[in-house]
Amino acid sequence: MSSPGSTPSARPDGRRQRRLGWPRRVFSQVLLMQLAVATGVTVLATGFFLAPLSAQLDDQAMRRALAVAETMASTRTAADLAGGPPSATGPVQREAERVRAATGAEYVVVMDTRGVRWSHPDPVQIGRTVSTDPSEALAGREVMEIDSGTLGRSARGKAPLRNADGGIVGAVSVGIEYDSVRDRLLSAIPGLLAYAGGALAAGALAAYLISRRIQRQTRDLAFSDISALLAEREAMLHGIREGVVALDRKGSVRLLNDEAQRLLGLGPEAAGRPLDALLGPGRTADVLTGRVAGTDLVTVQGNRVLIANRMPTDDGGAVATLRDRTELERLGRELDSTRGLIDALRAQDHEHANRLHTLLGLLELELYEEAAEFVTEVVGVHRATAEQVTEKVHDPLLAALLVGKGTVAAERGVSLRLAPDSLLPDRLVDPRELVTVVGNLVDNALDAAAGTPDARVEVALRAEGRTVVLRVADSGPGVPEERRELIFTEGWTTKEAPSHGRRGLGLALVRRLAERRGGTARVAAGPAGGAEFAVVLPDALAEPPPPAVPTDPTPSPTDPARPPHTSSAPTDPTQALRPAPASTDPTRPAPTSSAPPGPPAPRGTADRTTAEERSR
Repeated sequence: MSSPGSTPSARPDGRRQRRLGWPRRVFSQVLLMQLAVATGVTVLATGFFLAPLSAQLDDQAMRRALAVAETMASTRTAADLAGGPPSATGPVQREAERVRAATGAEYVVVMDTRGVRWSHPDPVQIGRTVSTDPSEALAGREVMEIDSGTLGRSARGKAPLRNADGGIVGAVSVGIEYDSVRDRLLSAIPGLLAYAGGALAAGALAAYLISRRIQRQTRDLAFSDISALLAEREAMLHGIREGVVALDRKGSVRLLNDEAQRLLGLGPEAAGRPLDALLGPGRTADVLTGRVAGTDLVTVQGNRVLIANRMPTDDGGAVATLRDRTELERLGRELDSTRGLIDALRAQDHEHANRLHTLLGLLELELYEEAAEFVTEVVGVHRATAEQVTEKVHDPLLAALLVGKGTVAAERGVSLRLAPDSLLPDRLVDPRELVTVVGNLVDNALDAAAGTPDARVEVALRAEGRTVVLRVADSGPGVPEERRELIFTEGWTTKEAPSHGRRGLGLALVRRLAERRGGTARVAAGPAGGAEFAVVLPDALAEPPPPAVPTDPTPSPTDPARPPHTSSAPTDPTQALRPAPASTDPTRPAPTSSAPPGPPAPRGTADRTTAEERSR
C-alpha cells in the first residue's frame, strides 16, 4: 500500500491510478492550508458569537419577566388581595390577564404570603399553592431564573408584593416561555451562518489568489523539489570555478559565491550592499551593473583579467558570471614573446650563417688579421649591448628582458636604447611587476615605431629614493590628446586581436599596477614626435642594506688554516674559455702562410660562440 502523496500506482490496463493523499505541489498545499485556516477561524468565530448570544437572550428574557413582575406588584394589587378570597373572576385575575396579554408573557401569577395563587392563565389553578418555592420573593428579594413549572420551562422573574405601609403581603411571578427564547436564538443562526459563509467565501477566494501567485513564483514545484534545488544550487555555486554575482533591481548584491569573492576581492559581508559602493567607479562596476552592454566583456579588477557576462532576471535584477583570464592572458603574452623570440632567433640564424660564411672566406683567403678583426667587431657589438644594459639595470630579470627586447627591436628595424641617466639598483620588491610594466610599454612602443623613418624607442629607468620612475618614448605617430585617457580602458585597442586571446589589456594592467602602489601612469607627446609613457611606482624598491664593516682579507702568515694563495689559475673566469696560443701547443703544426698570426680571440669569444651555437 502506498502512502499518501506517493507516486500513482499502475492499473492492469496500463493507465496510472491517482490516489488521494496530501498534494505535493506548493500551490495545492498552500491552498488547502489556507482554506483549513479560514474554515477553522470562521467556525470558531461563529461559536464564540453563539455562546454569549444564548446567555444574553436568557438574561434579556429574565429581566423582561422581572420588569413585568415589578410592574404588576403595585399597591393596588396588594389592596385587591385584602378584598376577599381568590377568585377566577376577581380583580386580581382580571388585572393579571390584562398584563399578560399586553406583554406577551406566558403567565402572570399573583400569590399571597402562603403561596396561594390569586391569578393564573389556567383558572383551575387559582386557589392552589404554587409549584415552585416562593420563599425568596416573600422574603423581599427579587428573583431571576430559568425553571420548569406547571406550564413547562420558562424564564422567570419574581418580585415581592408590598402594601401601602411597605409590608410584604405576597409576591408576583411572571414567566416568559423558553421556547420563544430558543426561537429567537435559532432565528439568529441562519443570518449568522450567512455572514460566516460570506466571510469564508471571501477568505477562500483570497487564499486561491494568493496560492496562484505562489504557484507562478514557485513554477508549480513541490516543496521537496524546492529544497533539492536549493541544495543543488548551493553546491553548484560554491563548487564551480566561475564567479557568480546576483544583483537585485537596485544594484545591490544579492548573492556572491566563493569564486566571485576571490576574483573581486570581496567578503561575505558584501551581500546586501550596493555593488558601486563595493567596487568603486570603474569598468568592472559598469559591466556588472549593466551600464556597459555586451557579451564576453573584458575587465580588469586588481591584477586580474576577467571575462564578464550579464543576464537580466524577471524581477528586474541580474546574474553576472566572471571567468579568470589572468593566466590565459599571461600565457598568451608569453606565446607572443616566444614567437617574437623564435622569429628573432630565425633571423639571427641566417645572420650567423652569413657571418660564418664571411669568416670562412677570410680564412680561406688567408686574411687572418681581417678575420680576427671581423670576429672582434661582431662579438664586441653584442657584448657591448649587454654590458650597457647590465651597467644601468642591476636587476637580472629586468636586464634580461631589455636585452631580449633589444634583439627583437633590431630585427624589426627599431633602435632600442637606454637613456643616459638610467640607473636602477637591484633592490626591487617585486621584479615581476616591473617586468610586466616595462614589457607592455616596450611592446607597444615597438609596434608604434616599427616602419617609421629613423625608428627608435628609448627607455629611461631611474630610482628616486624608493620610487621607480619609468619613461618609454617612441618615434611612432603618437596618441591624440582626446584619446590619452581612453587607451588605458580595458578592451580598447587599435590592433587586430590575435587568435589565442584579446587585446586592449596591457595598458589597463599597467595603470592598475601603478595605482595599486599609489602611483600613476600617463601618456604625453614624446620628444621624437611619438608618444611618451611615464609610470611612477612608489615603494617599488626595498630599503638599501646597511654598509658592511670592512675587514682585512689578507691571512696572517702564521695562520695555518689559511695558507697564502699559490694557485696559478687565472683570476678571470673567462680566461678558462679562451683558446690557447698556437706556440704553446707542441702537437699543432705551424701555419705555412707567411702572413702574421692574428691576435688572440677577445675575452668571452668562446662562451659567446657557444651561446650562439645553442641558439641555432
